[in-house]
Amino acid sequence: MLITQKSRYGLRAVFELAKRFGHGPTKICDIARAQAIPQRFLEAILRELKQAGMVESRRGSDGGYFLLRSPDKLTLDDVLVSLQGPIDPMGCIPGDDASVNGCDLYGRCVFLPIWEATRDAVQQVFRQATFSSLVQQERKLIAKNAQNMGGNI
Repeated sequence: MLITQKSRYGLRAVFELAKRFGHGPTKICDIARAQAIPQRFLEAILRELKQAGMVESRRGSDGGYFLLRSPDKLTLDDVLVSLQGPIDPMGCIPGDDASVNGCDLYGRCVFLPIWEATRDAVQQVFRQATFSSLVQQERKLIAKNAQNMGGNI
């Protein structure tokens, strides 16, 4: 499964909002600058995330975007599925229309259990990773880097 550029930007945008959770709306330009996302692309992504019920916006000089759910209740899987659909490493796991994907072995493929196990493993990782855990991980990384910089001076 390839994670699209749009999804990578979406993950980074939600991560930035998670870092600022509880501090009011964040302007698109601030999200874009902090996460190196082209602003015009970010606008479209945030609209999709808003339609998916993950973010909300507020207009005005104090406006911007904010998360509707706590970062500890929002997973990478939530964002990825909303931006690019269900995880399916091969595009032929039952429930999909494999004939559209051109699989001549649909229904009798020996690899299907492997593709399902791959999907399940990837889903588990993305479902366990919350944005709160990523914010905590970044804080630890920043502290470690600051400590290393202090020791090298």
